[in-house]
Amino acid sequence: MNLEYSFVIPIYNRPEEVRELLESMLKVQFTPEYEIVIVEDGSSVPSKEIVEEFQEKLNISYYFKKNSGPGDSRNFGMRKAKGNYFLILDSDVLLPENYLQEIDAFLQQNYCDCFGGPDAAHPSFSKTQKAIDYAMTSFFTTGGIRGKKSSVNAFQPRSFNMGISKKAFEACGGFGQIHPGEDPDLSLRLKKLGFRLCLIPKAVVFHKRRIDWSKFYYQVKKFGMVRPILNKWHPGTGKITYWFPGVFSLGLLMSILILKLGIWWLFVLYVLYFMLIATDAALRNKSIEIGFLAVYAALVQFFGYGYGFIKSIWYIQILKKDPEHQFPNLFFKNV
Repeated sequence: MNLEYSFVIPIYNRPEEVRELLESMLKVQFTPEYEIVIVEDGSSVPSKEIVEEFQEKLNISYYFKKNSGPGDSRNFGMRKAKGNYFLILDSDVLLPENYLQEIDAFLQQNYCDCFGGPDAAHPSFSKTQKAIDYAMTSFFTTGGIRGKKSSVNAFQPRSFNMGISKKAFEACGGFGQIHPGEDPDLSLRLKKLGFRLCLIPKAVVFHKRRIDWSKFYYQVKKFGMVRPILNKWHPGTGKITYWFPGVFSLGLLMSILILKLGIWWLFVLYVLYFMLIATDAALRNKSIEIGFLAVYAALVQFFGYGYGFIKSIWYIQILKKDPEHQFPNLFFKNV
């Protein structure tokens, strides 16, 4: 199978991220030559000069457009790309040397029109970044759904590390204007069209996530808010597990309140769970501090996602509000 790969990378005010990503791509071992399409999404701090530093070493094309969000920027890049298989990355990732080799080997043997891969923490990442990575990827916090789940039937690729064929892109029209949530929306539309989606377990990227705790809370809250919207758009896709963060958070608050009544067993269960997270994260990262930070990251994730999910359920599914009118900050408009 003749697969010609084009990386499509939207960026917004992240020139140093682009430098680190391109430096990692210099080490990617793969022939024939692959293409890199950089789409600057209306940045006030552009990356053009940094991209130019790599143009003699990598096959790069650079485009600047008005700000219209990451989904529309990815669509723009795919329309400009020359390959027949597009590899979508966020600008805050680093690639291991074997990234393309693993993708090509898998697709040659087990082709699918859209795939996703896992994310991991690079040894150079900060302790906070490693703790957040643990909260986002661990079996004990998310069930390993972000690229570490062997079942491909329920797997929804995420756009920080995703591949899609030109054929599938043209059939579905690409990403929508919701953000976040544009990637599961795309996955669900592709499934309806009959395209096969899959997980490539060895197509790992190092996801740096340059966010502090408040930004992390805001991010996961938005993740929770978009899920009921997607469930409304795609009937039958809702799962009981989407309720877990909200139920978990309310249960924790209740366990603290009933301590005054002498009921302690529920709170003890939570303590044991947090001890499990702290121990597992500490052993994985060989750091007690990261173990404690991972507990905090899990709390931020559960409370943020849970609050956003319950809030969205109230407005979208109970009060029947229009998603774009109720939550305009979740949608980009084409310009």
